[in-house]
Amino acid sequence: MKLPTTNRRTLALIGVLLPLFGLFAYVAFRSGPLAPVPVTTTTVEQRAINPALHGIGTIEARYTHKIGPTLAGRVKTVHVQVGDRVQAGQLLGEMDPVDIDERINAQEAARKRALAAVQAAEALVQEVKARQVYAEAQARRYESLLRAGSTSEETVEAKKQDLQVVVANLATVGANLEVARQELARIDAERRVLVQQKANLQLLAPTDGLVTVRHADPGTTIVAGQPVVEMIDPQSLWINVRFEQLLARGLRADLPARVVLRSQSDQAVTGRVLRVEPVADTVTEETLAKVVFDTLPAPLPPIGELTEVTVALPALPEAPVVPNASLQRIGGRLGVWLIVDHDLRFAPVTRGAADLDGRVQIREGLAPGARVVVHSMRSLGERTRVKRVEQLPGIAP
Repeated sequence: MKLPTTNRRTLALIGVLLPLFGLFAYVAFRSGPLAPVPVTTTTVEQRAINPALHGIGTIEARYTHKIGPTLAGRVKTVHVQVGDRVQAGQLLGEMDPVDIDERINAQEAARKRALAAVQAAEALVQEVKARQVYAEAQARRYESLLRAGSTSEETVEAKKQDLQVVVANLATVGANLEVARQELARIDAERRVLVQQKANLQLLAPTDGLVTVRHADPGTTIVAGQPVVEMIDPQSLWINVRFEQLLARGLRADLPARVVLRSQSDQAVTGRVLRVEPVADTVTEETLAKVVFDTLPAPLPPIGELTEVTVALPALPEAPVVPNASLQRIGGRLGVWLIVDHDLRFAPVTRGAADLDGRVQIREGLAPGARVVVHSMRSLGERTRVKRVEQLPGIAP
């Protein structure tokens, strides 16, 4: 019995489509979007770790000296250039004195006049004192004559009045002498100020150091307090480092540090934490610390150079440990993908300290022996099927 032509064609089409559909299903479930996602896994370990902090810092100078005049003026000379090493007391530059020498000479002349006035007042005091001695002697003599009946009471009273006038004159000339001495002291003080101002026109290095900035050249007019030269003490170089607050637990002074300079990235130098700053950065949520070198690197790094600082923290007691790569943030929660009976389950965790090998302690949310996903070929979900592999392409084991 022959089938109709239409049925034969239908059967032939079904015979072709069924193998194709089977092939499509095989590809879809083996290597397509429905195929299991290759993942690498690890077992949660119970172990102690030696945590470390990694931060970025900048080279700074603990002591920076800004050297300039105390009065406005014009720069006369500058004897140093940026990068010069200077010693304490070395002349770095000078300011134009303008009229300060003339003002000192004027104060010298005024001082001589004031000194002469003091001497004249002292001489007048001596004269009035002599007159007082004479007046006292006359008053006593006439009192004796009065008792002897050789003079009148009117004459004795006149002599006493003369004595009172002399005493009053002595008080006047004494006050004038004090005024003259105060004037001399004022002129001396003004002269000392001018002499000190003239000395301040010489810009001297306060300590041994390195010239870092030259703000002005000869002929430049600057105001009081404006620096002409800046210098630092190379021995005071330190690093201002920023660490993430969430990981900064245990950071304290005297911990060893490893410093890598951007200009000398092929080698590291050792240092230590000098102090942890009491004020953190509220904007970036970072803890600030100062790190000093055990031995200053040579050549000296420039101020402001970036550095990478790694601080070794004290060893922690045993706790569940997972690779840092296994931590994922999903829906604002930090956690790991657990493999439970071949199914995936997202477990929120509380992260602890980490070490330089990429291991992280878990404070809450995991138990030792659990199986967690480390790497996956693509994003995972609760319904995602996974296939465990030893290594993923392009990812180091």
